[in-house]
Amino acid sequence: MAKLRIPLYDVHKELGAQFGEFAGWEAPINYGSVIEEHLAVRHSLGFFDLSHMGRLVLSGADATRVLDYLVPRDISSEEGMMVGPTAMLNENAGFRDDIMPYNLGNDGWLIVPNAANREKILSHIEEWIGRLKAAARIEDKTFDWVLFAVQGPRSVEFMKMMGAPSDVLELSAMRFLRNVELGAAKARALIVSRSGWTGEDGFEIIAEVGEGEKILRKAAELLPRLNGKLCGLGARDSLRMEVGFVLYGHEIDETINPVEARYWWVFQPGPKENCLGCRALREALRRGADRVRVGLRLGKKSRIVPRQGDKIYIEGVEIGYVTSGAYSPILRRSLAQAYIDARHALMGMSVMVERRGKLHKAKIIDFPAVTPSSHPPT
Repeated sequence: MAKLRIPLYDVHKELGAQFGEFAGWEAPINYGSVIEEHLAVRHSLGFFDLSHMGRLVLSGADATRVLDYLVPRDISSEEGMMVGPTAMLNENAGFRDDIMPYNLGNDGWLIVPNAANREKILSHIEEWIGRLKAAARIEDKTFDWVLFAVQGPRSVEFMKMMGAPSDVLELSAMRFLRNVELGAAKARALIVSRSGWTGEDGFEIIAEVGEGEKILRKAAELLPRLNGKLCGLGARDSLRMEVGFVLYGHEIDETINPVEARYWWVFQPGPKENCLGCRALREALRRGADRVRVGLRLGKKSRIVPRQGDKIYIEGVEIGYVTSGAYSPILRRSLAQAYIDARHALMGMSVMVERRGKLHKAKIIDFPAVTPSSHPPT
């Protein structure tokens, strides 16, 4: 049973949300139809409440020094940029979590970890503030702020209808503005960024809980005008599967490194010399990977969705395992992500997936499996 509820739970219940447990949180899974919500994002617009994810603020004179040591990516940037996604690694270069840092300038950094890892990352940062003898502190704002995502090709239209100023509408990818007035909702957002995790163009909005309620209610009023929908985590999962985005606890964890995961974003253009896990990461790059993350596409006639742990075979030889799967409403077939023996990572190769004792034909593919309808400006 979920131990936490997202801050606007009662409002979502009023708006028709169906709830489920995710990473210890009770959050909207859908508002009637995962497929309809998925298609709305690809063709028009979807609005998600992602307040189960963490919101941590790292501040103080040494905030940048601490973060710089804890991630493998170059974080030198100007205020108003998101530096990521990147990751916090353990000493063996396994994923402690993948995170999104926001450069707040003199106010430090906002760090968004996965819901399942919020407490772990909070403790991890606190530990290293002490070990580095840094003039810094970390605050958990997860219960004070909400996080929304506006995703889809009509996202700019929606933000305009919300009364966002022109500089928000003109944001390029991975940029953000602070203290934004959304006139139609009579609300103020702490942060509005040009970002998202569906493959589509979109924005993310962070606001104090009271302001967030006004934004959510106005969004529910405006969405039908754009053929948009309130969306739950069910659609978020199928959307990320189509474009090959990873989920902690499935595609990445403390036993998997970024080379195996083919998750280059976390250390591009290359791992730094002095950071936690960077030595092991450089060794992994030199050594190469015995297993790699790939996609799987099943046939249209298949009625199964592969699930975590399902085994994968070629000619009766076990070569890997599924990490997660979902039905793609765009392709009208099931997709999955998997780790397979690097020697068998041949795109287009046919394999068999074992689900509940039966074998089902699939094809190894690369991502994205679906080309998004829209792309944020760079």
